[in-house]
Amino acid sequence: MKSLQMERLTRAAFAPFGDVIELDGARHFPINGATTERYHDLAHVDVIEQGGRPLVNLFRAQPRALPVEITMMERHPLGSQAFIPLRAGRYLVVVAPAGEFDPARMRAFWTDAWQGVNYAKGVWHHPLLALDQLSDFIVVDRGGDAPNCDELQLAEPWRLAFEPSVELIG
Repeated sequence: MKSLQMERLTRAAFAPFGDVIELDGARHFPINGATTERYHDLAHVDVIEQGGRPLVNLFRAQPRALPVEITMMERHPLGSQAFIPLRAGRYLVVVAPAGEFDPARMRAFWTDAWQGVNYAKGVWHHPLLALDQLSDFIVVDRGGDAPNCDELQLAEPWRLAFEPSVELIG
């Protein structure tokens, strides 16, 4: 079985695949008489191709046990897809660049607490990989009549590998 090394999720590392949705480093300013802080424009929502419209959904992810094996990937060729956790919780992200799927170009990330992700249009990704507990996510993606989900089974499974200093195992 092939191994895929996990990386910490950062804006720079994830930029080829979309946006990291987090408050650190985000543009923000006070609103509503300075009673609220607005964190502005956290992700590029791209859903209007072929008459699409934005959808706001809640996804409830069952926790996965470690070790995790990756056997399939999916993509949304007509729109982006953002995942915003509703509470701090560990989850994993596995992606590959848009275009023809190349397993050698897959990357895997572990998230910090409140980080969300926005997969750019056409980026290959694994479905939610929540750890530890039932996890709810607000998901912003594309609605419309045109089909917008391609799935593929990998020729062989990949196992996610963790550096010893990463305390995800346990």
